[in-house]
Amino acid sequence: MKRFICAFATVALASSPALARPAPVEVTRFHTAQTLPRLKGAAVIVEAGPASLEDSVWRDAVARELAAAGFGSATPGAADGIADVMVERETVRRDKARGPVSVGVGGSTGSYGGGVGVGLGFNLGGGPKEVVLTRLSVRIRDRLTGEALWEGRAELRESAKAKDAAPALAAPRLAHALFAGFPGTSGETITVK
Repeated sequence: MKRFICAFATVALASSPALARPAPVEVTRFHTAQTLPRLKGAAVIVEAGPASLEDSVWRDAVARELAAAGFGSATPGAADGIADVMVERETVRRDKARGPVSVGVGGSTGSYGGGVGVGLGFNLGGGPKEVVLTRLSVRIRDRLTGEALWEGRAELRESAKAKDAAPALAAPRLAHALFAGFPGTSGETITVK
């Protein structure tokens, strides 16, 4: 009985939301060999759509990561490039895959006898979950010609109840993942934890 209680307590703690780790970020980046030299040390300004308080969180996170990646800053008329920032956030409902109770039966035979076992499992996770899907996309383009020099996107799927789904925490995580190891391997999707 003590083993059962110990095992149950371990499973309960491991599945506790307080101990849950943030979801990984998937990152994909694109560039060409011809555009990379034009990015080195370029002064870039960050632009986004109509300004709102939430948009500023994303713009600021991208600006910090651009500076950390070695980009300079300038006034709009004197910049070499423009970083267009786009954010998409959507809450989706993930239906549960199984019922709340499952039963498993197994058996074995051998030279020392045989045995039969029955297992009973209870889904303690509740019903369908809501997940926030957040995608941060950045395109760095030449200010004069409009030519795209580098593009990247970072995507995060986080439980709607998780504090890491909030824009104030998601923005720096996504921006950091997007610019980690800049410029990255073109066309490759990586996972950043």
